[in-house]
Amino acid sequence: MYVLALDQGTTSSRAAVVSSDGLIKAVAFRPLKQYYPRPGWVEHDPMEIFSGQLEAANEVLFKAQVEPRQIAAIGLTNQRETVVVWDRQTGDPIYPAIVWQCRRSAALCDEYLQAGQAELVAERTGLIIDAYFSATKLRWLLDNVDGARQKALQGRLAAGTVDSWLVWRLSGGKAHITDVSNASRTMLFNIHTLDWDDELLALFDIPRSILPQIVPSSGIVARTTGEFFGGVPVAGMAGDQQAALFGQGCFEQGQAKITYGTGCFVLLNTGEEVVRSKNKLLTTVAWQALGKTIYALEGSVFIAGAAVDWLRDVGLIGSAAETAEIASSVADSAGVYFVPAFVGLGAPYWDQYARGVIVGLERRTTRAHIVRAVLESIAYQTRDLLEALQSDVSFPLAASIRVDGGVSKNDFLMQFQADILNRCVLRPAQTETTVLGAAYLAGLGCGFWQDIEQIKANVEAGARVFTALMQEPARNKLYDRWRKAVECALGWEER
Repeated sequence: MYVLALDQGTTSSRAAVVSSDGLIKAVAFRPLKQYYPRPGWVEHDPMEIFSGQLEAANEVLFKAQVEPRQIAAIGLTNQRETVVVWDRQTGDPIYPAIVWQCRRSAALCDEYLQAGQAELVAERTGLIIDAYFSATKLRWLLDNVDGARQKALQGRLAAGTVDSWLVWRLSGGKAHITDVSNASRTMLFNIHTLDWDDELLALFDIPRSILPQIVPSSGIVARTTGEFFGGVPVAGMAGDQQAALFGQGCFEQGQAKITYGTGCFVLLNTGEEVVRSKNKLLTTVAWQALGKTIYALEGSVFIAGAAVDWLRDVGLIGSAAETAEIASSVADSAGVYFVPAFVGLGAPYWDQYARGVIVGLERRTTRAHIVRAVLESIAYQTRDLLEALQSDVSFPLAASIRVDGGVSKNDFLMQFQADILNRCVLRPAQTETTVLGAAYLAGLGCGFWQDIEQIKANVEAGARVFTALMQEPARNKLYDRWRKAVECALGWEER
């Protein structure tokens, strides 16, 4: 028997078949197109999300030579905060999915901030008021799509993050659910009561009736129809970053992981303790499994791998695989700093009006220096987050940081990351930790794996360790100049 893990991300839909020893038997994916109808707006086609995910799942079963009857359970992980609204009767979306990167509701967020609602939102949700989260995206949809609010009040619409949309489709419309980790990213969920918050629903003018039922991250919560995999149980659900934390085996308080994808996300396990950040970091539900609710502190960098994509799009590189060699061809960035604030800056700055800058250019600057500066910017942003995390908690962070995601395969970046953090960086043998996290949650939820210890043994086998080599004076000088570069990017766009 196997677990089928579905990973619906920002730029692709992936699927993996995972065996009982935690090995990925096969992987398949479909690219997902991004739509940019206006500056700062980002959308997906919900039907493309579903069809791409389904195609990837069918392909991976074929590649692994696994029959649907051999699937013990499905684990699902997804891009978070992205919102889909659909008609309950027809199943058709009423509008494109509004992606987590989209800034169309920034002005609405400003209104809530000016009205003094920041403390209420922070205390109830652990989040800050920002267009990144789902609530103002959902309000925008209800306010701007013809007839949407009226249909919502009549009970004709369903809404949710991408996990809800996929499970609804896979279950033939029988299950309208989301797990606690995804719910905690909406700005509508009370992380203390673990339920939708009526006062926040009223504040954002969201009818409770359109929202999904909240379920644990691990446990059988739905079944697919016979059309899709023959009635397999869905037994694991988690937002992609929480799934990666679980897939990295960060089960203990103080353990942290960094996921390098389109963005860069650092999550710190705070155990069953809700920690309120003093540094504009986010308090979020990590998962609810085995009868416990585990929390995390999170820092989000909006642009990481997307900065490497930018290098390709403007013709400075042919592919991401070239960047490590190009960056290593020069001794340093020659004083060039790149701040990739394409859609504002996330934690700990939270400036939605920041924009990207390149500073320190000289006549001697070459393509290699710019490529190196782009990679280094990812590591600098991560240090911003780690310093904020450590100052927020009373317990020490683990001596090593675990990494995953596509960009973590870049050896140059991982060594520079260890140097600038002055910590060991552990990269697992299997970097597909997001899909593994979804698989592990599903496997625990259906009894495929019996306990955490089985998973720990799988995670720790074969990791590569990058050890800091840089001297402290050099490390501090580089980082001080990074912070100076960030100041150039802040508040660039007019409010």
